[in-house]
Amino acid sequence: MGRGIGQSRQKYLWVPEPHNDFIFSIVCEELGLIGAMIIILLFCLLVWRGFTIAMRAQDKFGSLLAIGLTFQVGLQAMLNIWVVTNTIPNTGISLPFFSYGGTSLLILLAEMGIVLSVSRGASIEKT
Repeated sequence: MGRGIGQSRQKYLWVPEPHNDFIFSIVCEELGLIGAMIIILLFCLLVWRGFTIAMRAQDKFGSLLAIGLTFQVGLQAMLNIWVVTNTIPNTGISLPFFSYGGTSLLILLAEMGIVLSVSRGASIEKT
């Protein structure tokens, strides 16, 4: 069930960059397996929804744009989770929407805004 929010022990000199690259391990320690599965499920839902938006886009450019941006966010999340679980070597990739850093968050929000714009264009054309 986890230690509780703010009760992690790993962040004190156990994990390098606990606020950036290894935030998923801190979240897992604090929220437990259920919290980790919820985060992974939310990323899966984000990728599924992005691909759904891409398939319903009104033109090929919008479709490719939505697929590319969604794939980039999904791949970034997957690589970060693999690094935290020691499946692959450390690559320095942050966890989307969780890791510390304003530039990364700003770019990710802009990407999701573009995907939402593709979605809006698809829904306006079909109505």
